Amino acid sequence: MTLAPGPLVGKLTQRQILLVFSGLVLGMFLAALDQTIVSTALPTIVGDLHGAQHLTWIVTAYLLTSTVTTPLWGKLGDLYGRKRLFQAAIVIFIVGSALSGLSQSMNQLIAFRAIQGIGGGGLIVGAQAIVGDIVAPADRGRYVGIFGAMFGLATVGGPLLGGWITESYSWRWIFYLNLPLGIIALVVTALVLPSSLARTKVSIDYLGFSLLALGAGSLVLFCSLGGATYAWGSPTELVLAAVGIAGTLGFLAAERAARQPIIPLRLFSNRTFSSVAAVGFVVGFTMFGAMTFLPLYLQIVQGVSVTASGLHLLPMMVGLFGASILSGQLIARGSSYRKYPIIGTLLMVIGLVALRTIAVDTSTARLSVEMFIFGVGLGCVMQVLVLAVQNAVDWSDLGVATSGATFFRSIGGTFGTAVFGAIYVNVFPRFLAAALHVASIPIGINPESLTPAELAHLKPAVLHGLQVATAESVARVFTWTIPFAMLAFLLALTLPNVQLRRAPTVEVRNPAGGGELTSVDGVEVSSTPTAPGA
Repeated sequence: MTLAPGPLVGKLTQRQILLVFSGLVLGMFLAALDQTIVSTALPTIVGDLHGAQHLTWIVTAYLLTSTVTTPLWGKLGDLYGRKRLFQAAIVIFIVGSALSGLSQSMNQLIAFRAIQGIGGGGLIVGAQAIVGDIVAPADRGRYVGIFGAMFGLATVGGPLLGGWITESYSWRWIFYLNLPLGIIALVVTALVLPSSLARTKVSIDYLGFSLLALGAGSLVLFCSLGGATYAWGSPTELVLAAVGIAGTLGFLAAERAARQPIIPLRLFSNRTFSSVAAVGFVVGFTMFGAMTFLPLYLQIVQGVSVTASGLHLLPMMVGLFGASILSGQLIARGSSYRKYPIIGTLLMVIGLVALRTIAVDTSTARLSVEMFIFGVGLGCVMQVLVLAVQNAVDWSDLGVATSGATFFRSIGGTFGTAVFGAIYVNVFPRFLAAALHVASIPIGINPESLTPAELAHLKPAVLHGLQVATAESVARVFTWTIPFAMLAFLLALTLPNVQLRRAPTVEVRNPAGGGELTSVDGVEVSSTPTAPGA
């Protein structure tokens, strides 16, 4: 077995790379945007479609399907070519968006959001993997830095954009907006991006994917519903936990026997991949857990509007955007990538330690500084991890390695949202009862669906008690995020510093030895050995 250069590095002009990258950025931006854009529109959607008891499923359905399908998208891209899979993901995303905008009931919207999430998972993985096809690792920093910036812009700007569209037009246009932008991304990639890989005699590990989806989905539901919809020790929760554990163990067994596993277990013997997976999971867990509750604090405690709460998050977005682009540029110029996740996770710890003291009287200036520090930390971590793992694996594993890293970060975020949401829902009634000096929450106050518009109708004493309880509950959530941020810092120290390659590599098996020869579209792959780090 020898190593040879990958097929597309050096085959495209800089102009072609930039055109392809514009389509990839747009696709990834859309997928990331739809993770958060509906958050500020939820009360309005419930008012139109009713079914407040299913409110959180509008977000959970998208996150769940986009997360559990990422390994499958990555594997299919390795086997059939990433161009056609990325285009398929765009089509699925557009269809899901159109159907979501046309929904006439809460159940329809949840189902169509799940379809949209399937496409979104393919967009996120495909965009990152295609960049690995066309740009060498040593030059990839500036591109993944922009990915990180776009991800941060979508994450923080989503609530702002969603609030503005809902107030100015209709919540349905949150989904219709995706149609023209998705079509542009589809046309750009169709015209400019060449096919990257074709392989014969493939087999898809459908059993492994099904068990992964069953295990991960059940565990996410266990965390989401526990303590809120069902008691932790209820039969429903026990069944979900048992199915989640059984599905996960079954997945590990299936991967050992699969010919083309969804996530090859041998990747975990790669120190960089295992370190990135661990750091990504904990960072995702901490990031989504923290960012979910800042808009809630701003709207309830500081009394700002839905749209204004998005504007108040700009310091975090600026920090994330700037740090992501700057770190990418520095890495492309020869700076070691290892130090950025270490610095980033340390800044996350500092930011969360400051945010845990959040209170009713916290000034906007102080909160802005704390959010900026946390944003800079995130910007130094997220996309650098993808660059590290792509550099550490053979080109033939680029898709599964990228999707694996994305999967662990996404599943961490899904777990974080569920766990910290459960913590908030469980501590809020106690803090509110203490603030109001009563034994239980007054009738009519629902911590899961309270909106800024409803605050104006509360008595001043009740409003103040509600603000105190909300601030204390959010502070408690931030307190719980600190140990996980510290764990992310310790795990970042385990990340090895592998020299960035000037070209990706692909395994080429000698046909005389009985191995299967990988054919690359129109490009003859040389069997000349390539020195490590070349």
